[in-house]
Amino acid sequence: MNSLSTLTSQIEGTAPAGRGNRTLSAKELNDRFLRLLIAQMKNQDPLNPLDNAQVTSQMAQISTVTGVNGLTETVTKLLAQFERLETLQAAQLAGRTVLVEGRTLALAAEGAASGGFELNQPADRVTVEIRDGAGQLVRTLSLPRQEAGVARFDWDGLTDAGVRAAAGSYTFTVKAVSGNSEIAATALAARRVEGVRRLDGQLQLLLAGGGAAAYGDVRQIL
Repeated sequence: MNSLSTLTSQIEGTAPAGRGNRTLSAKELNDRFLRLLIAQMKNQDPLNPLDNAQVTSQMAQISTVTGVNGLTETVTKLLAQFERLETLQAAQLAGRTVLVEGRTLALAAEGAASGGFELNQPADRVTVEIRDGAGQLVRTLSLPRQEAGVARFDWDGLTDAGVRAAAGSYTFTVKAVSGNSEIAATALAARRVEGVRRLDGQLQLLLAGGGAAAYGDVRQIL
């Protein structure tokens, strides 16, 4: 096998690489191929010249490989830029409240608590049941017709008896009905973002009170 064939075989993985070989860049592959081609043309046997068809085939192979390598380098750079941009965008959520999958409600001594839900289809009626830490029903909210998608609700902090509930952590469940059939409803918790991190290549939001959520899992920014 001549030098050109050896080079193209190594590029395509059909020949073993020498000890200490490293992955060549597109420019290095192209330069090495051209040097070998010129050297062989200068030193070819006049009685046994290079096969034009073989040289053309090898040139096509090297062109394809260098093109793919160049594209890979470009994509790698674009992905790195995208990651930096994504991190910058996520950092701007610090101090903001977002809706992510969950069932918790945090009620302060004063004011209301917010939560949300996501429906795959419109619902004629939606009921939100709020329970305390012991699992006792505290308040039932009846909501009118809701369209498919993400919706938010606010709890004024009052119980069904009309008295102020104690500050603390509560949980809620969502029941949605279309006609006479119950439909799927995903509960969404309102959580405040405290920071961001990248773990195992995934961008995550650090949430107040502990825990984290993937940046792509944010359903809505409040």
